[in-house]
Amino acid sequence: MSIRFGTGGWRAIIGDEFTKANVQLLTAALAQKLKDEGAEQRGFLVGYDRRFLSREAAHWAAEVMAGAGVPCMVVEREAPTPLIMFAVRSYELSYGMAVTASHNPALYNGIKVFVKGGRDADELVTADIEGYIAGLEGREIPTVPYEEGLRGGQIQIVDPMNAYIDAVIQAVDMDAIRARGLKVVLDPMYGVSKTALQTILITARCDVDVIHERRDALFGGRLPAPNSKTLAGLQNFVLEHGCDIGIATDGDADRLGVIDDRGEFLHPNKILVLLYYYLLKYKGWHGAAVRNLATTHLLDAIAGQFGEKCYEVPVGFKHISGKMLETGAVIGGESSGGLTVRGHIQGKDGIYAASLLVEMMAATGRSLSELYREITGCCGNFEMVERGYRFSPAEKARISRTLMEDKLLPDFGAEIEKVSYADGCKVYFRGGGWVVSRFSGTEPLLRVFCEMDSESRAAETARRMEVFLGLEGRNIE
Repeated sequence: MSIRFGTGGWRAIIGDEFTKANVQLLTAALAQKLKDEGAEQRGFLVGYDRRFLSREAAHWAAEVMAGAGVPCMVVEREAPTPLIMFAVRSYELSYGMAVTASHNPALYNGIKVFVKGGRDADELVTADIEGYIAGLEGREIPTVPYEEGLRGGQIQIVDPMNAYIDAVIQAVDMDAIRARGLKVVLDPMYGVSKTALQTILITARCDVDVIHERRDALFGGRLPAPNSKTLAGLQNFVLEHGCDIGIATDGDADRLGVIDDRGEFLHPNKILVLLYYYLLKYKGWHGAAVRNLATTHLLDAIAGQFGEKCYEVPVGFKHISGKMLETGAVIGGESSGGLTVRGHIQGKDGIYAASLLVEMMAATGRSLSELYREITGCCGNFEMVERGYRFSPAEKARISRTLMEDKLLPDFGAEIEKVSYADGCKVYFRGGGWVVSRFSGTEPLLRVFCEMDSESRAAETARRMEVFLGLEGRNIE
């Protein structure tokens, strides 16, 4: 079976495994699951981003749902993934999907599945879907042509954009932003955030410029992921035009990247830390934080300062949203740029996170760098390095055997407190610091993350792991 879900849904190379037949097969599995659970009359919702074949794939999915007798709503516009999650929750549906490969390269597309409340489907749900797929392979899948489905009412076009924008506006202190008159530049990275985010910020009387806003299925030849290597254009615009902040979102707008007023890239770890600190200290909220195992432990230090707790979960936002729901946590996020806040949707939302970040700047009257210095002044210094390595099938087997079966480790030159194998191999050092090695669930990469009290110590620790695994000099990050 070619359809396998990873940490962020199903993603595949267009024309290889991402095909009309596979999109129809996955959708047929979902339709059968809805029927078996007695949820088919509640209907289904599908939306799509700007990638090549996304709109067509959304229509293929709607045709299958209509053919199965399941009412299907289609967000017939290029839509941010958080908008689709919001719509699944708003329409009180049991399931929905977004056709997107998020931040993956342009030759990929994929599908994210959402469950009741607009949450990411967890492993139990995706494993169940894979089981249905296996049972349907080779069978004929009935469909209703898209236009015929519209005429017959089996397919309905919906547009929840205004409701979503209103929900973000209601969750943010717009008066505080209006009082500051901030100059903001947005970089949707040729993706889908412009309409929503620009509308929110203009409503708050920000002076807003936008770059890279047109549709480009090749994303300008760049990876549609907001990181220090892909945001040079945004950085230059901030410096040349004296902007207070530059905001970028990934291809489907569930992740965030920031350039501060000095033209410096703000790592997603810092964004998460800043917002948690702001919510606790300046807004007076109470509650825990949730992070994945490859995200900064500075969150733990902040939680401790305010008598709160920080929970660690495996990689995959479904784990974060699940733990937030269980604990009532204030914020949850990951070092790759995704986060959410209590009271909003239970999934990543780069548009809401960006709006809250602008609120923080306006309400405190302080720059991002000033606020971050305040945090490290009371909680200590935490510096992270990240590495990524490609591998052959033989190397993957060797590395997995070394770390996960033989449980061998290099000499790190520091005392080890404990080792976790819950998601890859994470080593915790006595007195602070950690390093984790794990295979990505969304890309064919081995990722190594290390956090210590200085960048040089973090880099040296990561280097020792690199050498130990026979990957010296092959970092592509």
